[in-house]
Amino acid sequence: MDDRGRITLPKESMIRNTKAVVIPAGSFVVVLPLPKEPLTEAGSWLPSKHSRTDLKKLAERLAKRESVKRAKRRKQI
Repeated sequence: MDDRGRITLPKESMIRNTKAVVIPAGSFVVVLPLPKEPLTEAGSWLPSKHSRTDLKKLAERLAKRESVKRAKRRKQI
C-alpha cells in the first residue's frame, strides 16, 4: 500500500479496470471483483428477504472470520 492508500495487485490477479469490494480482515484484505452489471447478472435467481446493507454486513463479517481462520491455520498471525 502506498502513502496515498492505493494497493498494487500483481498482474496474475487479472483484475484490471474492475470495481472490487475490499474487506479488511486483520492483517489481510479480501478483494472481491464485481461484475460490470451485478443486478443484471444476478437476475431473478437471487431473491432475498434481507436488505442489501444487511447482506453486505453479513458477507464482510463471514469473509473476515474465514480469512483470520485461514491465516491462523497457516501460522501467519
